[in-house]
Amino acid sequence: MCNTVKVSPRKLDPETRAALVDIAARLLAEHGAEALSTRKIAAEAGTSTMAVYTHFGSMSGLVREMVHEGFSRLERQFAQVRRTDDPVADMAVLGYAYRQNAKANSHLYAVMFGGQSLAGFSLTESDRQFGRYTLLTVVDCATRCIEAGRFRRDDPILIAHEMWIATHGLVNLELGGYLIDPVDADRCYDTILNSLLLGVGDDPRSVSASMTASRKRRRREVEADPEPAEAVASPR
Repeated sequence: MCNTVKVSPRKLDPETRAALVDIAARLLAEHGAEALSTRKIAAEAGTSTMAVYTHFGSMSGLVREMVHEGFSRLERQFAQVRRTDDPVADMAVLGYAYRQNAKANSHLYAVMFGGQSLAGFSLTESDRQFGRYTLLTVVDCATRCIEAGRFRRDDPILIAHEMWIATHGLVNLELGGYLIDPVDADRCYDTILNSLLLGVGDDPRSVSASMTASRKRRRREVEADPEPAEAVASPR
């Protein structure tokens, strides 16, 4: 199933390609690794099994595209967040965008970080660059926070990692249904982020004002799944 099949050059339908990626990720999320077969994917897509090989070369190639597509959607989500004169509020909205993207694309989120070995696929250094590339948006925001005097002079890459680790951990618990009532994910997010912002040097009054501003912006700026036309190019 993992062998690469050579096919003749032909015009490929991007809609079919996108559908195959979504269907494969959904089958994986709903039914586990055993559902990841060319026959099941093609049947769901209403096409032939050859379509998988035509578009991806192999099942392993399809899994790789699932990883890349997941991070591409995250980058499009980040691109929806406005750059304002309050970089701390921007940081809060970026974290919310990360959460919303994970919930809207939970079928892709499950494979983005290489947690499962599927169809002989394993992440390469190039694949991991897709994930690292999205972090650059957060690094840039952390740099702006430092330059604005909101954060102490520190390593913006380290700050971005702290923000990503905290948000990623919350997302895993949120998607897995592990949060304990009456604590909800939004409350957890605001509390964690508030502590992180204070920890990197911001003052309580400014943090409170920026968090309030971010809550007003979140649902207005963060869409469920932005259209790919506005995508920011990722390295391939």
